[in-house]
Amino acid sequence: MKKELSFITVIGRDRKGIVAKISGLLYRNDINIEDISQKVMEGVFVMTMLVDMSGYKKPLSALASKLDAIGSSMGLKIQVQHENIFKMMHRV
Repeated sequence: MKKELSFITVIGRDRKGIVAKISGLLYRNDINIEDISQKVMEGVFVMTMLVDMSGYKKPLSALASKLDAIGSSMGLKIQVQHENIFKMMHRV
């Protein structure tokens, strides 16, 4: 099966449970984490995930809404972008 890659970025005040909440949502929606990078810089949590959405049968906007709900409840800014859009925006 061909991979359908997207990037998820998370920024906000560091607190317990951020990775657990987001990875749990991805697991429940058949989205696989391909790569993850996270860091806390002066109390600010920053995370980037590369995820395979080939098992997710809904539009990307549906996932964005679910991530927005987590972001609102935890005081985070969470964005999701399809790999093609991400690459076009960051092309040098």
